[in-house]
Amino acid sequence: MIDLSAETILSLKEAATLIPPVRQGRPVSFNCILRWILKGSKTVDGQIVKLEGLRIGGRWVTSREAIQRYAEALTPQTAAPSRSRTACQHRREAQKAEQELERMGI
Repeated sequence: MIDLSAETILSLKEAATLIPPVRQGRPVSFNCILRWILKGSKTVDGQIVKLEGLRIGGRWVTSREAIQRYAEALTPQTAAPSRSRTACQHRREAQKAEQELERMGI
C-alpha cells in the first residue's frame, strides 16, 4: 500500500510521463495507468498484478515507489548467468582429467 507520508506521490498524468513510450513511440496514457490500477496486468505465469493507487478527493494518485514495485512484480525472475570457463581454465581441467585417466590406467 502506498504510504502518503513516505513515498513520492504522482498524479496519473505525471506517472504516465515516467514510463517510456510504447507502440510507435506513443507515450503511455493516463487511461493506461488507470487500467493498471483497476484491472492490472498478467505476469508470465498468468497472475494478475495491479499498480497500487489511491483515490483522494475524486482523483487517483500513485507513487514512484509503487511503479517500481509494479515493474518488479511483472518482471520475470531469471537465473543468475553461469560463469563460463576461460580457455586457460578449460585446458587445465582437461589436463587434470587426462592425468587422472593415466593414473587409473585408462
